[in-house]
Amino acid sequence: MTVQPWDVLEALLPDDVADPAEEDAEPTEAELAAALLPGVAFDVHEVLSHIDELAAQRPVAAQIVALTHADDAGARELSRLLAADAALTGRVLKLANSAFYGLSGRVSSLQFAVTVVGFATVRSMASVALTGPDDGTLPADHWVTTTHLALACEALAPRMGARAQDAMCTGLLAQLGAALLTHHDPAGYAEVALHPSAAARRAAEVQRYGVHAVQLTSAAMRHWGFPPAMVRPVSELDDPDSVAGGMLRAAFEITDRATVPGYLPQPIGRLSCDRLRDADVPPVLLKVRTEAAELRRALLV
Repeated sequence: MTVQPWDVLEALLPDDVADPAEEDAEPTEAELAAALLPGVAFDVHEVLSHIDELAAQRPVAAQIVALTHADDAGARELSRLLAADAALTGRVLKLANSAFYGLSGRVSSLQFAVTVVGFATVRSMASVALTGPDDGTLPADHWVTTTHLALACEALAPRMGARAQDAMCTGLLAQLGAALLTHHDPAGYAEVALHPSAAARRAAEVQRYGVHAVQLTSAAMRHWGFPPAMVRPVSELDDPDSVAGGMLRAAFEITDRATVPGYLPQPIGRLSCDRLRDADVPPVLLKVRTEAAELRRALLV
């Protein structure tokens, strides 16, 4: 099966937008994209057209992202599809052989690697590859932030009532909106990226674009059909009463404490809906700081 760029864009559409095939007159791509995030201060179609371009360049990643459920492809079928993309194959194999899974050097087949890391992780890695290539155009701190977020979410998951694997995938995906905005407005987003802390950067994004990058990520994840458990932390980031959103807020806080020089810590209890205490932070910080470089190497092979 070959996934066309249109299929990737169509997968981003809100649930209440009718299937173009069911209408007498198909809406234009611009109309469909505009329905995704109405009222924002930029051309949504122009931003999402970058996904079209990358889908044409990375057809295997596009096909994996288009798979909605793990049942759609077993490990054998998924590994056969994945094998056509050498870069993704290398990343999955390297991650499966990393310390995260305790199988260093023992995962030699791609099918076994897919089984080890899981469908959700493979799909998340394909999404990252599709919208955020390591081509030097992303903000300098993009991958540092992404890997810290992934590890922080994974470490915080048990206290926040989330599955560790789902939480790690959420962290990996959280910065996709920033990648899209960077490709849409390189010079403008370079100014936004001068704000080192997550909260300050989101405020600058809202001021410039009318929406912050995590909201754009949420829209993409929701309409790519990612499981609700993975989407909620992203979509509910701004809800102070959401425990799911609290996990990602706390992960951003952990990331800022680990990566932003002179950062003034915020109360972790307030950010996490009182699921975390100050005493819980040091071991999470240690884990994230210790493992972030290895995860980055695995993802950027």
